[in-house]
Amino acid sequence: QVFESGGGLAQAGGSLTLSCGTSGSFRAKSAGWFRQAPGKEREFVAAINPVAGNTYYSPSVKDRFTISADTSRIRVHLQMNNLKPEDTAVYYCAVRNELSIASTPPEYDYWGQGTQVTVSS
Repeated sequence: QVFESGGGLAQAGGSLTLSCGTSGSFRAKSAGWFRQAPGKEREFVAAINPVAGNTYYSPSVKDRFTISADTSRIRVHLQMNNLKPEDTAVYYCAVRNELSIASTPPEYDYWGQGTQVTVSS
């Protein structure tokens, strides 16, 4: 089971934080964030190995978004800064039953329901 929180409405240049949890913890799982805008395919945003701390970002969000895990490995967060209208989408947290990070949807085992992020200009 995967569940997300956060999201909402922000102005361009603003910030939002998304959080993701899973059954148990992330001590043996990696996590990723994807997003899907209306009429578009689901696209990769960021991924993390919560134990090693290594991360990977889409070029479109690198230097603006930060994915992290809390020290208890219970939650993974996506801090989104300098938001742009093109960041508007439903954001999904995905969990993978191994620590190596991945960037395509088929590599993930569980998905959250998604949370809406809307950025106004």
